[in-house]
Amino acid sequence: MLTGQWYQQKYHLDRMNLRELLWAYLAYPGIQIYFVLLVGSCVLAFLLSSSFSGSPWRLGASILGTLLAYPFVEYGVHRFLLHGRFLYRSPWTAALWKRIHYDHHQDPNDLRVLFGALSTTLPTIVIATLPIGIATAGWPGVPLSFATGLGCFMVYELCHCMQHLRVTPKNTFLRGIKRHHLLHHFHNEQGNFGITSRICDRIFGTLYRRPEDVPLSTTVSNLGYVDQERLQYPWVAQLSEETHEAH
Repeated sequence: MLTGQWYQQKYHLDRMNLRELLWAYLAYPGIQIYFVLLVGSCVLAFLLSSSFSGSPWRLGASILGTLLAYPFVEYGVHRFLLHGRFLYRSPWTAALWKRIHYDHHQDPNDLRVLFGALSTTLPTIVIATLPIGIATAGWPGVPLSFATGLGCFMVYELCHCMQHLRVTPKNTFLRGIKRHHLLHHFHNEQGNFGITSRICDRIFGTLYRRPEDVPLSTTVSNLGYVDQERLQYPWVAQLSEETHEAH
């Protein structure tokens, strides 16, 4: 499916069932690209590992290291980059911030702005996995680490979609992270930053389990981009007005 065709469809998670979500997920061009890159990385890893003279455990370490690092990358990007204020304060990155997070908090049920943009997700995965692959197994470890990072992110995207779907998961873990994330969206956005795990929220003290644990935030949908911030840094507001007029 062409990218333009996919984005022309209307995907409202609060009106979709699980089957409809899975079809939309598999049809999303970004997911298809991740899958192709994952298969290609596994093939490259196999070719490079055939001439690898080190211990096979080092190759396994590139996979394990990526799995262990992933929750911290997910948490750090969400808390410090997406919920930071420096991206919308520059005309060069305002559109990026609007696309990758502001629009999602404005309308959490719009699947079209829930998925990450390839221009940001792929460089992030490369930056996060390249050092792990090299440190554990040298260049043969790089495609293994990259493939693991891609797999983790594909799971992240699916979990994130399901958390906004009007379906209560039967699995206890999935039900728990769904509640965890919905509190972030609809009660207080300054906590519960983990999407696929609550480990980092526990470690860094940003976990809350009940609405009574923290005050209700007035900025869950605008992320603090209001009043003086909106006047002083108008680029996201201008882009939002243009988008509204286009619709």
